[in-house]
Amino acid sequence: MNHLDPEAERDAEPAGTGRLREALAAAAYDVTPSRVPLAAVERRGRLLRRRRRTTVLGAGCAVLLAPLAFVALHGPDDGDRVTRPAATVSASPAPSTSPTAPAPTPRVVEPGERVTAAPGFVLWLTEEGMHWTTPDMPEGQFRSVVDGNIDRGTPGISMQSEGTDGRVLLSGLYYGGEGTASVVEVGSEDGPVRGRLLELPGRPGWGVWYAVAHTDVLTQVTVRDTEGRVYATLP
Repeated sequence: MNHLDPEAERDAEPAGTGRLREALAAAAYDVTPSRVPLAAVERRGRLLRRRRRTTVLGAGCAVLLAPLAFVALHGPDDGDRVTRPAATVSASPAPSTSPTAPAPTPRVVEPGERVTAAPGFVLWLTEEGMHWTTPDMPEGQFRSVVDGNIDRGTPGISMQSEGTDGRVLLSGLYYGGEGTASVVEVGSEDGPVRGRLLELPGRPGWGVWYAVAHTDVLTQVTVRDTEGRVYATLP
């Protein structure tokens, strides 16, 4: 097989084709390229950069303002208002009225039990009557309830007084009243003096009262029952 030399192939190209190529090359060399519009390109580039920057900033502001817009629309306490349970209003219970304190009653003592009303002023009761001592009479005194000198079926009060050390020691019997004896009050020029009551067990129908005053100007002695009524009085 015969191989052609490349140089021979180029020489074999038609003569017209070669002349056309040479004419085109000469025309290209004669073309002067126009100037590149650099200023316009730079302005276009700056405009595109500003648009990109504005777009980025706008997106960032939108991200930052979204939580604020949510807070402005819903308020800071919306969550609390949703989750916090409504307060329950309950009526306060009506204050209970305390019961009235019961009226006092006589102190119940055993026969022969000593009660010190003031220094040196000691009392005790037996079934026969009232016994007492004072600083001036330490040997003791006695007032009977069985010798017939008192009527225990009729309300009554007795009284004896001894003055000592600027005090007046008052005591006596009370008996015969209805109900339960409660308090004793002695009238004096200094005002009423409250005393105390003693009785033996078993409601014997009589008892002993005593008080300490600071004046010997005395008026009335009154024993009242637990209902506030007069149990007995003197005079």
